[in-house]
Amino acid sequence: MFLLMPLLLLLRLLLPPAEWHRYELRGKAQGTSWSVIYYAEDSLVTRLQCDSILASLDSSLSIYKSHSRINALNAAEKQFAADRHLSAVLQKGQAIARRTDGAFDLTILPLITAWGFGAKQHTTPPHPTLIEQLRSCTGYRLLRVKGEKVRKAKPCLQVDVNGIAQGYSVDVLARFMEAKRVTNYLVEIGGELRVNGRKQPSGEPFAIGVESPEAAESYGAPLQRYLRLDSGALTTSGNYRRYYLSGNKAITHLLDPRTGFPVQNELVAVTVWAPDAITADAWDNALMVMGLTKALQAVAAEKHLAAYFIYKKNDSTVADTATPNFARLFAGSPTVAQQDK
Repeated sequence: MFLLMPLLLLLRLLLPPAEWHRYELRGKAQGTSWSVIYYAEDSLVTRLQCDSILASLDSSLSIYKSHSRINALNAAEKQFAADRHLSAVLQKGQAIARRTDGAFDLTILPLITAWGFGAKQHTTPPHPTLIEQLRSCTGYRLLRVKGEKVRKAKPCLQVDVNGIAQGYSVDVLARFMEAKRVTNYLVEIGGELRVNGRKQPSGEPFAIGVESPEAAESYGAPLQRYLRLDSGALTTSGNYRRYYLSGNKAITHLLDPRTGFPVQNELVAVTVWAPDAITADAWDNALMVMGLTKALQAVAAEKHLAAYFIYKKNDSTVADTATPNFARLFAGSPTVAQQDK
């Protein structure tokens, strides 16, 4: 018996090193694309498994699925029993709403619909009188969440978790990867991503490209920055993707929950790093609402956040800045790093 451990150690030393394989899975879900890259000795996670998880999440969180739990909540009068996914997202959303003094708020579905960015889209701005009326049905303080018990202070209160659901979905897939003993992976849904470990067998961190507004508007334009990442999540919110024109005015899908009107400040895009994707996903929206000065102050007050900002200066030229802990992720020029996302 005393010889057993030395023999096992000797056998382990004599065995050839593990042969790493790169696996890449891709699909469509939540109105966008998803991808998973992981390194392992064997195929431990399949596309079918990921598709099944994402379909389950849609059944809970999508306002575009008539049978979803979130639509049942929105139709409820006062009390509602959420499932584990909806409960987790609502609790996190409420926590971020309190931290941001309402700059992030899940209860603005009536306003989103009025501005034409809901399930039924249109390009006619609502009258200010209607906005004022709808605001009486919004506000995170009107929603109470305790475990899976949800209480609405007003029947007209409705929630939309699109601003946080993709981040949560990334986290769910990441937890599934780890449950399957995959420790080197990149999970991405619609540009929101989470990383753990490194590329194998090289041991290099994952290289992530942060998109510039020019890259979004013109195919083939260069990315703004490249990052190297071996842990945590990155998400981005911007006002240059979803908008419509009303006369000469751009109406962005990003609404300020505190006013009911589209965000109008110098920020063009915000990329947030956080330990998990649901946190980053909520904060990137809140920071866009705050504007650059208040957003920088807010990130500085949060121990586990880092952020990168693209903004317009007074002369309309575009500039960027980052918090010190985010700047440490910069990898240099695109010639140095091959993008993994």
